[in-house]
Amino acid sequence: MAIKRNRRFHAEVATSALSDIMFFLLLFFLIISTLANPNVIKVPLPQAKNNEKTNKAHVALSVEIDPVTNAKKYSVDNKEVPYDQIGSVLVKETQKKGDSTVVLRIPFDSKVQELVDLLEIGMVNQLKMIIATKEHS
Repeated sequence: MAIKRNRRFHAEVATSALSDIMFFLLLFFLIISTLANPNVIKVPLPQAKNNEKTNKAHVALSVEIDPVTNAKKYSVDNKEVPYDQIGSVLVKETQKKGDSTVVLRIPFDSKVQELVDLLEIGMVNQLKMIIATKEHS
């Protein structure tokens, strides 16, 4: 009686080298990601569970767009101000009221860069900027 031995070939994949490579890749990407530090403006995100009305004592900076000429009009407390004088006027008005908070009202379809430029004016002058919105009807 002939006894057959079961000598089948079993395929195996050595994974010990793969785990070493994955470890080195993970370290590489962690080190590279900590070195990347883009220039950013810190914008505090709103955190509220309900709607809150702003205090009327704050200085208001409004941006309006003329529908005919598409020209932007900047106004501080309903007084029209040229763009290059916004910073100095905001500082004067906030000192008058004793409050360094500015409520920024900007059209919803404005470019993000326009908003960032106005927020940067507030940041340079060390003012707190609040972005106000209108209710949707």
